[in-house]
Amino acid sequence: QLQLVESGGDLVQPGGSLRLSCVASRFNLAFNLGYYAIGWFRQAPGKEREGVSCISSSAGTTNYADSVKGRFTISRDNAKNTVFLQMNSLKPEDTAVYYCAAARTTYKSSWCNVLNMDVYDHWGQGTQVTVSS
Repeated sequence: QLQLVESGGDLVQPGGSLRLSCVASRFNLAFNLGYYAIGWFRQAPGKEREGVSCISSSAGTTNYADSVKGRFTISRDNAKNTVFLQMNSLKPEDTAVYYCAAARTTYKSSWCNVLNMDVYDHWGQGTQVTVSS
């Protein structure tokens, strides 16, 4: 079972920045994150979970929701089994619990999907991001 742990959530003022991290591991087993596409999703109170961004296992493909394009950047370091979400120019409407999720793909695939959560098999517990003055 792949384990995902998010961190980096915090309370920040509008216009501020945060960097979220998602660290992947597999208990007692070695694994290669190069076989997984990673997505970031968020859920605000009273709203459905929505896709924010995704990155292919090769890192060659990234996709973003329209609401975060130009403000958020996803990246990954497979050697450290970590995926990052740099969030700039934060707005109050970005307030949500942010989750990372992993989908098994072929090695160094160019695939990722930010719209369909059902393709992601493994999920973290989430980290809270609050944007407020």
